[in-house]
Amino acid sequence: MPEEQESPSLSTLSPNQGARKRRKRLGIGEGSGRGKTCGKGHKGQKCRSGGSIPAGFEGGQMPLHRRLPKIGFTSRKKVRGENIFSLVKLETLEALDVKGDITLDVLKEHGLVRAKGRKVKILAGGEIKKKLVVEAHAASKSARAALEAAGGEIRIIENK
Repeated sequence: MPEEQESPSLSTLSPNQGARKRRKRLGIGEGSGRGKTCGKGHKGQKCRSGGSIPAGFEGGQMPLHRRLPKIGFTSRKKVRGENIFSLVKLETLEALDVKGDITLDVLKEHGLVRAKGRKVKILAGGEIKKKLVVEAHAASKSARAALEAAGGEIRIIENK
């Protein structure tokens, strides 16, 4: 038969076992195990107050992050969120089984554009035979030419 538990009251509340740990008292005699040098060893920068060594400091030797060559580049446009497009190829548009115009909503429904509010750019990739009307924020010259050659058109949406 299970034991019935008392309903908790303010007089019976206490923290769980091991939830509260006593603070380490330093410098209170040799017998305490943390006397004299207080667990900081003997002399030197690390035992002084405020004596921390910066990350990457190698004792005056040229640090690794400065010995290695600088590589790479991050475009400021990418940081500001300008000129970032979700790219869609013409061959994927041709594979879509859609009646009517291909709008941004249609592209999102079919999973070709993931991020909401992201601009869409149409790129030429593969051949296109269908007559398509596509809405996008931008298109490459070759994609525009390929769409128009197939009898379709591209409508450029103004950026908001």
